[in-house]
Amino acid sequence: MIIVLAVICGCSGLVLSFTNQVTLEQRENQLLTYVQGPSIQSVLSGQEYDNDPIQDRFTVSLGEDDQGNPIEMTVFPAKKGDDMVAMAYASSGMGYGGEIDVMVGFDREGNLAGVSIMTHAETPGLGARIEEPGFTEQFRNLEVKDGVQLSQDGGEVDGISGASFSSKGVVSAINKAVDVFPKVKEEVS
Repeated sequence: MIIVLAVICGCSGLVLSFTNQVTLEQRENQLLTYVQGPSIQSVLSGQEYDNDPIQDRFTVSLGEDDQGNPIEMTVFPAKKGDDMVAMAYASSGMGYGGEIDVMVGFDREGNLAGVSIMTHAETPGLGARIEEPGFTEQFRNLEVKDGVQLSQDGGEVDGISGASFSSKGVVSAINKAVDVFPKVKEEVS
């Protein structure tokens, strides 16, 4: 009986591993097309560019984590001719329901071009309001040299009433993106 269960588990593991490898490229393309693509268009909507940021994407190395693994980030450049006018990349922060994935766009001076919430697990009707334009539009064209803060902490951005963890999670993700902007800009130049 134990041998039969071990064989079934082993075969299931092999099938799952094979399926994962076979569908990896398709899943990445769907992530780009249906999640990141609309977010990139949203955060770069106020910029004038003539390229396809998804096609021109590249990876930037940001060093290593605590275990010595490389930290890499995919950057989506918006170009007018050969000049980069803006860029977008993903960041994340912890909200009430878990991780909040945010696409953050920057103009060439390092100001926020826009913010788009890609994925989250926040409470519907409360924390999920971080997706609403009334919240995300506050970040458009915001100067962020010293980071972003909610108004309750002395900043310019109004948080969502009853969803402070969610609001702080978005701000945390944006501040992570702001912190790595100089390194990304250096790599891009």
